[in-house]
Amino acid sequence: MTIRHHLSNPLLMAYAAGNLSEAFGLVVATHISLCDECRARLETFEAVGGAVVDSADTVAMADGSLESVLARLGPQDAAPAPRKRGFFPAPLADYVGGDLSAVQWRPLGMGVRQAILPTARGASARLLYIPAGQAVPDHGHRGTELTLVLQGAFRDESDRFGVGDVEIATEDLEHTPVAEAGMDCICLAATDAPLRFRAMLPRLLQPIFRI
Repeated sequence: MTIRHHLSNPLLMAYAAGNLSEAFGLVVATHISLCDECRARLETFEAVGGAVVDSADTVAMADGSLESVLARLGPQDAAPAPRKRGFFPAPLADYVGGDLSAVQWRPLGMGVRQAILPTARGASARLLYIPAGQAVPDHGHRGTELTLVLQGAFRDESDRFGVGDVEIATEDLEHTPVAEAGMDCICLAATDAPLRFRAMLPRLLQPIFRI
C-alpha cells in the first residue's frame, strides 16, 4: 500500500491537542493507523505539545519557532500501528461493532450505500460503499469533508485516491467522485456541514439521508 495523500499538519496538531470533533478524530485515528508518515508526524507534535506544557511559564513564540523545534527533533520513528480487526483498522472497528458483515448499509440510489456511525454532534461520520465505475452526484461543500479510502479507489477533479489516502475537501472544491473499475470502493467520510448538491433530486433527499 502506497499512501500519496496525507493529513495536513493543522489537522494533526488539532488531533494531538484534542481539539477535533469526534467524527474528524475518527478519520484521523483510522488514517494514522495505516500511515507511518502521519503517525510519526503526530508523535512529533505530541512531543512538542508535551514540552510546551512542561514549561508552564510561557512567552509568545517567535515566527518559525515550530519549524525550528521540528528541525532539532529530526525524523521520528513511528510507533507500531494498531492492529486491524478483520476488514477495518482498529480505531474504526469499535464504531462499526464488528467486521464488514456487521455494517448496516442504507441504500442511497444507483448502488451507492451508506452507514452513519454514532458520533457526537458537531460533525458526522459515515461509511460509504460505491460500486466500481459508479459516480457520486456532483457536489460542493459548506464546510470540510474528510474522505479516507478503505478499499478500492476513486477519482475526482483533483486527483486519484487509493487505499489509505485521505481527501481534504473544503468550500473551494466541487467534485464528482467516481469509483474506479475493478473493485467496489469503500470509504470513511466525515463532514462538519451539509453537502451542496446541484441536482434537484439529491437536494430533496438530503434531509432524509442526513448528507
